[in-house]
Amino acid sequence: MRGIDHKQNALFSYVNIEDRIAPDHPLRRIKTLADMVLRTMSPHFDALYAEGGRPSIAPERLLRASLLQCLFSIRSERALVEHIDFNMMFRWFVGLTLDEAVWDHSTFSANRERLLKESVMREFFGGVVAIAEWADLVSDEHFSVDGSLLRAWASHKSLMARDGSDEPPGPDQGRNPEVDFRGQKRSNKTHVSRTDPQALLASKGGAGAYLSFTTHALAENRNGLIVDVHTTQATGTAEREAALVMVKRTVKPADATREPTLAADRGYDTAEFIAALEPLGVLAHVAAKTKGSAVPVALKATEGYAVSLRRRKMIEEAFGWAKDIGTLRRLMARGLETVRAHALLNFAAYNLTRLGNLLAP
Repeated sequence: MRGIDHKQNALFSYVNIEDRIAPDHPLRRIKTLADMVLRTMSPHFDALYAEGGRPSIAPERLLRASLLQCLFSIRSERALVEHIDFNMMFRWFVGLTLDEAVWDHSTFSANRERLLKESVMREFFGGVVAIAEWADLVSDEHFSVDGSLLRAWASHKSLMARDGSDEPPGPDQGRNPEVDFRGQKRSNKTHVSRTDPQALLASKGGAGAYLSFTTHALAENRNGLIVDVHTTQATGTAEREAALVMVKRTVKPADATREPTLAADRGYDTAEFIAALEPLGVLAHVAAKTKGSAVPVALKATEGYAVSLRRRKMIEEAFGWAKDIGTLRRLMARGLETVRAHALLNFAAYNLTRLGNLLAP
């Protein structure tokens, strides 16, 4: 018997949103882990808000929504709010019931300076790493480091001469004026971006130069989890300088029972970088250049060196995820402080995804 295509809505609905999410859905494990971290951050949230006034949207909900943006490749906050409004699973993850109204997308802008900043995101990222350490899923001895360029939210048209020799486009040319810079030589010494003055022209792998930042990550070699993140301006020595910052901040010095190692690609094969690791008690398992390598010959002959070079490729999976799934392919923020917060959030989301798989029954 053919069913009837009813057009009339039911007067009442008795839907439990919790029952609509599959018991084995991967997002359940991610939400459990994220909520554990957010509960520990409650004292920090209390310090960010005034004691009086109208109640705000809970910061935990805003951060869960930002996690969804990374996990599901949502390119704007306006689109994110639309997804939360009609997607039952997103509502459940954020903490909204079916009857609650979702907030306006401008709420993210209003809370950007309060919540979406490096100190808050670093605490959240550190809480995720602490769960991995508690579950004994991270190595405290063998690490890998790498860096990657992030294209800034600014175009070549925003570049202007530092000495003011070029005239800015007039107001009568509209929002996308014609700019002819063919044949002109532009560099960070002579030009700066009007849109994001902290973004620098940089290129990697023979590609063209774009206004960029550089984000750096330190991964442990057991499961490829990211244990530290540092974002800088895109300079020629940023990768090696950031690696030393993260090693000093995260890696414990050698003792009688352990000798830490740091794996890296050929870009780190310089005498200055390898010499800087020696007083820190860290062995430089750096991929050797074909000519003029600074890696000791005796070190390259060890079995541990070969293992480190194999395991270091796991860190590239994290960068690939952050750019292809997360929101780091093309930055949606301006300014180094905000970019640092976005990088920490993306790598925290990557760690939560990995932990959800590693802790799955």
